[in-house]
Amino acid sequence: MLNDLKSLPDDPVELKDLVALLASELKNRDLKIADLKHQLAGHNRHRFGSTSEALDQLQLSLENEEIAAAVEATDTPEPEVSEPKNKPKRKPLPEHLERNEQVLTPGDDCSKCGGSLKTLGEDVTEELEYVPGRFVVNRFVRPRMACSCCEAIVQAPLPSRPIERGRPGPGLLAHVLVSKFADHLPLYRQSQIYGREGIDLDRSTLADWVGKSTNLLEPLADAIGKHVREGQALFADDTPVKLLSPGNKRTKTARIWAYARDERPWNGQAPPGAWYQFTIDRKGEHPVRHLSQYKGWVHADGYAGFNGLFGDAKACEVACMAHVRRKFVDVQQSQGSAIAEEAIKRIAMLYGIEKEARGCAPAERVAIRQKKAKPIFDDLETWLHAQLPKISGKSPLAKAIRYALSRLPKTRPYLDNGFLELDNNTCERAVKPVALGRKNWMFAGSQRGGKAMAIAFTLIETAKLNGVDPQAWLTDVLSRIADHKITRLDELMPWRYAAKAAQLL
Repeated sequence: MLNDLKSLPDDPVELKDLVALLASELKNRDLKIADLKHQLAGHNRHRFGSTSEALDQLQLSLENEEIAAAVEATDTPEPEVSEPKNKPKRKPLPEHLERNEQVLTPGDDCSKCGGSLKTLGEDVTEELEYVPGRFVVNRFVRPRMACSCCEAIVQAPLPSRPIERGRPGPGLLAHVLVSKFADHLPLYRQSQIYGREGIDLDRSTLADWVGKSTNLLEPLADAIGKHVREGQALFADDTPVKLLSPGNKRTKTARIWAYARDERPWNGQAPPGAWYQFTIDRKGEHPVRHLSQYKGWVHADGYAGFNGLFGDAKACEVACMAHVRRKFVDVQQSQGSAIAEEAIKRIAMLYGIEKEARGCAPAERVAIRQKKAKPIFDDLETWLHAQLPKISGKSPLAKAIRYALSRLPKTRPYLDNGFLELDNNTCERAVKPVALGRKNWMFAGSQRGGKAMAIAFTLIETAKLNGVDPQAWLTDVLSRIADHKITRLDELMPWRYAAKAAQLL
């Protein structure tokens, strides 16, 4: 096209056509450049930037060089001594820790005159020390006894153990599970740590223990899943994990699906829970199967695979405002768009009202939302419709607005139902441990390993949601579950363990 400019036509009509064609090409080029800048900014932020999307951080990026220079040029004398803000205060060490006391005395006689010394008081300095965890060996000694009358030989049976004929105790199995799925320590690292303690435990041995212990705990995980699906609203999301593909030394992308129930924001009485499922792909048939009988409300993102859950005589969908906001955050950070910034501010007002409604009963939450949030929500939708014709339809901002307008009608039900939330962040928090873990243990070795992973996450994350130490709880469960009746699994739930622990205090 640039070469054509060397010989411009003399006909005014042809000249106008050429100008129109040039304008169209320039517009398309500008849109392509804007889209590439948007993608580049997203990649740079993902690799090097902060993960926070707080509004104050976005506002900082709007300051231009002239304002920054003016601030630097301001002649403000600095104080000679500046106290650090938010200086941490040293807390006393916990009373339950074992104290090893060492008395340091100058002696009984004065080093100057030789006179007797008497005590005036004392100064106590406490030092926090760490002693590596210790392994212990439980020896079950069972004498064989013979009857002096009938000469019968009797012997006491072994107590039930998590792994029959296995060597690990319940505490060690719980420690291995929590170390991998809560502290994100791969099994080979655990093996190295135990080796420094003089204990030879191969990675394959630990993997076998994980498989057998999670198989034993599977009914309890299923019971937690049933509890999650009994709520009138739940949260759903998924995240990728690598699955080792046997034979070709490569991995393929599998999925962990998370379903959470948390009624604490509206003072519900049911304890929170998180249920995880593993699948080898992301087909929509999986969430449909997981929630086949569920009839309540499902908070979810816009993934089409969830659509099979919704419809007549099925579950009802609630969209996520956090996903809507994230689109505008991406545009604002990459292009500095004033429209995107205004959308973020309007959404922030809705979250401010949610902060006020948190902890209130459902009816009170509805009253607050109808009075304060509904006008802002309606105005946001109207305002977005008005902005769309003003910008190019192919720009990233237009895509963000169209996404918002498609999701806002499905977010609206939260205004009329106090047990619903404005976003799906409850489940986003539930999948975060999986994301942290996969950076360390990298992949699941098999479908069986993926299933064990889902069971472990179900138990550990549900315990954490209920304020329970997962290692202490799993130790207790593994010591009892082999002899426990499957019809009484409710007695082993983490919230029952928490209630029992509270009574002992």
